[in-house]
Amino acid sequence: MADSAGIQQGSPAIGAAGLVPAAPGAGGTEGSGAAGGSARIAVKKAQLRSSPRPKKLEKLGVYSSCKAEGACKCNGWKSQNPPPTPPRTDQQSNTVNLQEPCRSCSHTLGDHVTHLENVSEEEMNRLLGIVLDVEYLYTCVHKEEDADTKQVYFSLFKLLRKSILQMGKPMLEAQESPPFEKPSIEQGVNNFVQYKFSHLPSKERQTIMELAKMFLNQINYWQLETPSQRRQRVANEDVAGYKANYTRWLCYCNVPQFCDSLPQYETTQIFGRTLLRSVFTVMRKQLLEQARQEKDKLPPEKRTLILTHFPKFLSMLEEEVYSHSSPIWSQDFLAGASGGQIPIHTVISAPPVARPLYYSTSPVSVDPSTCGSVSPARKTASALEPSPVGEKRKPSEPLNHEENKRPRVVGDIPMELINEVMATIADPAAIPETSLLSAHSARDEAARLEERRGVIEFHVIGNSLNQKPNKRILMWLVGLQNVFSHQLPRMPKEYITRLVFDPKHKTLSLIKDGRVIGGICFRMFPSQGFTEIVFCAVTSNEQVKGYGTHLMNHLKEYHIKHEILNFLTYADEYAIGYFKKQGFSKDIKVPKAKYVGYIKDYEGATLMGCELNPSIPYTEFSVIIKKQKEIIKKLIERKQAQIRKVYPGLSCFKEGVRQIPIESIPGIRETGWKPVGKGKELKDPDQLYSTLKTILQHVKSHQNAWPFMEPVKKTEAPGYYQVIRFPMDLKTMSERLKSRYYTTRKLFMADMQRIFTNCREYNPPESEYYKCANLLEKFFYTKIKEAGLIEK
Repeated sequence: MADSAGIQQGSPAIGAAGLVPAAPGAGGTEGSGAAGGSARIAVKKAQLRSSPRPKKLEKLGVYSSCKAEGACKCNGWKSQNPPPTPPRTDQQSNTVNLQEPCRSCSHTLGDHVTHLENVSEEEMNRLLGIVLDVEYLYTCVHKEEDADTKQVYFSLFKLLRKSILQMGKPMLEAQESPPFEKPSIEQGVNNFVQYKFSHLPSKERQTIMELAKMFLNQINYWQLETPSQRRQRVANEDVAGYKANYTRWLCYCNVPQFCDSLPQYETTQIFGRTLLRSVFTVMRKQLLEQARQEKDKLPPEKRTLILTHFPKFLSMLEEEVYSHSSPIWSQDFLAGASGGQIPIHTVISAPPVARPLYYSTSPVSVDPSTCGSVSPARKTASALEPSPVGEKRKPSEPLNHEENKRPRVVGDIPMELINEVMATIADPAAIPETSLLSAHSARDEAARLEERRGVIEFHVIGNSLNQKPNKRILMWLVGLQNVFSHQLPRMPKEYITRLVFDPKHKTLSLIKDGRVIGGICFRMFPSQGFTEIVFCAVTSNEQVKGYGTHLMNHLKEYHIKHEILNFLTYADEYAIGYFKKQGFSKDIKVPKAKYVGYIKDYEGATLMGCELNPSIPYTEFSVIIKKQKEIIKKLIERKQAQIRKVYPGLSCFKEGVRQIPIESIPGIRETGWKPVGKGKELKDPDQLYSTLKTILQHVKSHQNAWPFMEPVKKTEAPGYYQVIRFPMDLKTMSERLKSRYYTTRKLFMADMQRIFTNCREYNPPESEYYKCANLLEKFFYTKIKEAGLIEK
């Protein structure tokens, strides 16, 4: 680790606009080089894992006890000729002699690594990762001056050392395991936002969300002061409790950011009010002071947020943190129908690739567990104000800069041309409104327009046995029971009533002019990863208007936000057609063991399933497809305008010619046509598999493949998955190859090209990763040509 200027304990590592984790070291003195330090450790691990097997055995032998006969007590092989410190590159040798004796016990290196002879490469690479973590902690132990911190480092050092000797996984031995306090800091801040700000308009709520994200992100990367420093600062306080939390924070949050062989947790998810109270005052003071000092460096759009709104947010939160009667720290805050805590989505995940925060309505007005709106169309001031729990981004809202970034693929249409065409598409005057009676109008277009005008609304409602019943909700539930009873005459009314009013079931209700005209009753099984759809109906005089499709699209988006991506339902012969149109099929993706015993079988009905794609905005999907069609249409029109020359017809066939090369047709190349590469497409699946496997092994063994071996970790590349929407890596390709996903060479080549394209999209040209991508890409195409899959 590179030395750097010291950073005060209990302080952020960078500015108020964003933090990076500080590495463990001498009293937290390596904070400013933390991001680079973490990257260097990752580079070292990748280089070591790409070394030849004898080199790996030599490295592991240093940490392996001697297995020679005679009960040798040597606990690690030591070279007779240790390398100089620092090692000189001109004297390094790549040859490893397994017969070289140990300086300590005189037994050979081979005697120390006999237990590794049949170990897989994957397991050996895992152990090598622990080895580098051990060496890093060894450095930390010798650099650290604080006794408490040094003791923790040494304990973790011994734990990892023991894991290498026993070839096991590092498991922290403690009386308690995370989380250490409930509710967590993250949950408490969620509760605070709902408790204080649920009544605000949507735009102001969005500002509060940004502040909550910022605050939790700061805590996740905050450097705690040592117990001795705290004892000097707060003389009258009993620091025993703080010392316990400090030790836990080091073991579970701080050190694992750099030693990734240890399990890592976020501070805000495993600690609660106690830790927050111990750091809040100092943290608030330093954050505001630093923000004032660096105000000129802040982007204009962030200046007001940080300098004006953030101090007010912290002041209000401080009252709740230190208040003895604040409800946000109660386990029963916003208790759900089943008596447990409502699963509120978190505001932040570090690094700052944030998950959205979802609010519920005020607990005073409506039972939050039973009413969550998924319709932004109508905003009323009543107790039934729609909750943003399912609030969509309005079509008029521009996407932010990060969302506009798309990975480029070789052969893509230039973005300049796409933007130019999109400018005409976005102009309402340029595209005539599709008639609702047109054959090309989307099935849910009429319903979507009615929702925008506020004619219809969508609400997720349910009964509650714990909360005071809301009259409007009960009226809607009765209305739903009537709709289901009339539209599903073969279902017993008692059965319908029982499920609609069952607290475990919820119903997405379709409201028009204040009355229920349709709905979907469902039960969620979060632990099993699916939801059962029980009833689905729209009243007869409101059918054939696209309500059913739009209802199902809202249900899909609701479940995506709750991270449940599978639907199951038993459909009778009249409903199969509807469910097929909504993406259901008889091919069930959910393993049978997941749903057997959880859902009821129905005689004469067909089990159907639907797998959701979290990247698709279902309620706007038809609009997106329409825009894509318009883009293609405009591009074709532009291409046709460029090709004005008309060639005479072909007369060669009248003269007896049977066939001609396509490229000889006059004007064919001007249209943009190019001859297809004459690469050999292997028709034998086994031969294709063997060829691709060989190529992939060559690529993975290349010296420049180390950045692409595994999926990019969020901790190493902040914001990566906001920029790169379609990530790919060599490990994923290996898994796809093993599952016989690559049925053609083009699929294989497309995934490999995606790796290089993503790298160049995210990293600057001068970076080491960018250069590795270029060199590995050149090597890959050399191997593809050698295999005869493309022309040389």
